[in-house]
Amino acid sequence: MSQPSQHPLSPADHGEPPARGIFLHTGWRSAGTWVWSRFRALAQVRAFYEPLSTVIGDLKLADVPTLRPTWNSGHPPLKAPYYDEYQPFMREGARGVPGYRKRFSTDRFGAAPDDEFPALHSYLRDLTERTLDAQHMPVFKFCRSSGRLPWLKQAFPAALHVAVVRNPASQFASGWLLHQEWRNAFFVAAPFRVLGLNRHEPLVSAALQAFDVRLPPDAPTSDDAYAAVCEQYARSVAGENAYRAFLALWVLCAARMSNAADMVLDIDRLGHERAYAARAAAEFHARTGLAPRFDDARDLVDELKRTPDRVSGIDGYAMRTVHAAAQKFIDAHSQTGDLRDPDAASVAELVRAKLALAAAISERWR
Repeated sequence: MSQPSQHPLSPADHGEPPARGIFLHTGWRSAGTWVWSRFRALAQVRAFYEPLSTVIGDLKLADVPTLRPTWNSGHPPLKAPYYDEYQPFMREGARGVPGYRKRFSTDRFGAAPDDEFPALHSYLRDLTERTLDAQHMPVFKFCRSSGRLPWLKQAFPAALHVAVVRNPASQFASGWLLHQEWRNAFFVAAPFRVLGLNRHEPLVSAALQAFDVRLPPDAPTSDDAYAAVCEQYARSVAGENAYRAFLALWVLCAARMSNAADMVLDIDRLGHERAYAARAAAEFHARTGLAPRFDDARDLVDELKRTPDRVSGIDGYAMRTVHAAAQKFIDAHSQTGDLRDPDAASVAELVRAKLALAAAISERWR
């Protein structure tokens, strides 16, 4: 697929102004880095990796060249380091990117923006406006934004907000295998950390109860302290409880993303439906003037189905009750003030399809 000849800031093909930036709202192990890399390959783009990550707060200019994919990360090869695009915003001898705060790194699920959000808005606005002023399209790849997507959409209405969605069984398995095979517990710990730090939000509290999630026993005294508690907890957590926590967070994120996003990019379809991949690329072109290539996407669903024995420590048959709880939760809350939206039926349908696929994938796990 050839790149469009027009500048990304010129009018799009359908006569409407193009988006002033793209926000990719993804989850951990959702193939979001691969999607981001497709945009990064375009000359018109400045693609920012994980602008809410804690790495941003400690980053020094000398660190940037060293931060590249490890061989077992599953990430695509990158011609430039992950955080290369931040260098013009950084200062020699200083740590971090100006405007970043560590508390940005924990997603939030409140109905209204919290006290940190004005600072978050200012930080992302600076990255956006300076990139646009340099005649490039900013593309942000988030893993920590789904709960705040309604806030971000209101704050950045001219951006294209894209929900990158993958079925929960495949997404969970990607992190669980890193834990099993490489003792990397971060992706198992992350749902417990996010849920625990948001547990007093009514919607999150309802999800914890509906999915019977057992959080670490220690109450959070600080974000850092609780992150350490969750990391230790994840090293010996039962597989069933880990999946319950993951699915609770997945459902919360899917609902928030699908209600507020301008566009949904379905990772499961991208790899085995070439027509879908072409349509997705065409929609991006129409709305942004950019033409990312998706024609070489891997069929991640087929890959996992062919190797079910790799995923151990979880009774996939027993997980049917967890998938049923997820569907019941989304059906109930899509009709309430928490998740109500004119397109609530489409939200429930999206989740229903992903849960059915997850059940088909996970039923062979033992």
